[in-house]
Amino acid sequence: MTLGILAIVLALLPVLVRNPYYLGVLVFVGIYSLITIGLSMLMGYAGQISLGHAGFFAIGAYTSGLLTTKGGFPPLFAFLVAILLTACVAFLIGVPSLKLRGHYLAMATLGFGEIVHIALNASVDLTGGPSGFGEIPRIALGGLLVESALSRYYLVYALVIIALLLSLNIVHSRVGRALRSIHGSELAASAMGMNTARYKVQVFVLSAIYASVAGSLYAHFITFISPGSFDLTFSVLLVTMVVIGGMSSVWGALMGTALLGLLPEVLRGFKDYDILIYGAILLLIMMFMPDGLFGLSQRLFVRRSARS
Repeated sequence: MTLGILAIVLALLPVLVRNPYYLGVLVFVGIYSLITIGLSMLMGYAGQISLGHAGFFAIGAYTSGLLTTKGGFPPLFAFLVAILLTACVAFLIGVPSLKLRGHYLAMATLGFGEIVHIALNASVDLTGGPSGFGEIPRIALGGLLVESALSRYYLVYALVIIALLLSLNIVHSRVGRALRSIHGSELAASAMGMNTARYKVQVFVLSAIYASVAGSLYAHFITFISPGSFDLTFSVLLVTMVVIGGMSSVWGALMGTALLGLLPEVLRGFKDYDILIYGAILLLIMMFMPDGLFGLSQRLFVRRSARS
């Protein structure tokens, strides 16, 4: 029911927000939401921290961009190839990396993200190096170009709803229960005969695929990409969105992404202090709302229900 209500709200929101600029801001919030939904499953349910998802975002963007501009392939085909390539890379990275835990895993994924960033800067002939490349074609669906802010909005949030539906089904399935067991105690889960490595790799690959789809959308929406959009800062921002929203639920990822995605517009007049404000918000949430915005909303709902 909650997902249905969200779908209706998102479908009707452009009636209120008609300005193309603000619709564009919401489009980017939707793109980031695709990544954080997958990242929240990895962090909140499997208990694994990744600081390299900007790398998967970049693989999706560059694969799709290069195939369409230099290979002449249609965007939808490029999307599928990007997903397949990202899944393979995530599997190859995940199998050895997910044997590590805690900060060691975070450092391993951080290293992967930096390798991707350095490779993109160094591959001048293929990717344009630090300058990037443009003229990436728009997405066409049924012969219609997805180029207006409104059409991009509906495409992005249709994919967000699909990603949410898939993630919620996984969370409430046997796989979701296994992931929660691993998060609670990986040693206990292993002692019970659970193949913890398989489940961790599966959710790692799934979260990477979400990032790849977001990257492909990003490339075809702005039609120009460069390595500067896929650095460590972006990976840290994604993790921060999940933490602020609350890692205990994929709904928390949406809350955190919406807050940090829209906050720059609110703080436009305080641009010189935006980093300080972001830090203060994160500090306050970690101190007073360790479960994030979603945890706070749950507690308020329980209190209201108890009073009534």
